[in-house]
Amino acid sequence: MDLFFLFDYIGTFVFAISGTLTAADKRLDFFGATFIGFVTAIGGGTLRDMMMGDLPVSWMRNMNYFWLIIAGVVVTIVFGKFVMRLKRTMFLFDTIGIAFFTVLGLKKALLMDIEPPMAVMMGLSSAVVGGIIRDTLCNELPLIFHREIYATACIAGSLIYLSLNYLNVTEIVCEIVTILSIITIRLVVVKFDIALPLLEIKK
Repeated sequence: MDLFFLFDYIGTFVFAISGTLTAADKRLDFFGATFIGFVTAIGGGTLRDMMMGDLPVSWMRNMNYFWLIIAGVVVTIVFGKFVMRLKRTMFLFDTIGIAFFTVLGLKKALLMDIEPPMAVMMGLSSAVVGGIIRDTLCNELPLIFHREIYATACIAGSLIYLSLNYLNVTEIVCEIVTILSIITIRLVVVKFDIALPLLEIKK
């Protein structure tokens, strides 16, 4: 399997789990949980593809995405207690999801000859938009607007990818290092409570 699709499949699956965990925390019914799982998994990719003119969007051309999301929802519902024991919040699955989707969005934009700064934005959109929709629908402040470093980790990972690519490092190494960098940044900043300074404008 092409790594491009593998990253997309992994990101889709873990974001479906992340969305379903949030829905369960809000005590939604099965339909509500499935809906939140879907929009979390496909939200970022849908916006990315629409902005780049790649239509119909990728998940509408490949039924594998549908079944992966259903699998993520079912796994979360059936093995919910086990999944929650892995991490009592959605943090782990959300972090894995943004790492894979950042690489996916960035690579897809570069393959379509989009300039690197805009490609970084496509990677960011792929990673965070699904979570924004999830949190908004569940009446939560989206993680991207929290003080903790979230979107910044995606941008940092994208810059690492571009730097390694510029140095002609092999593609697989660029991808793996970028994914591990994003996950590591998220783990470190949460563990040590590192955050960007608040914007304070004196009246």
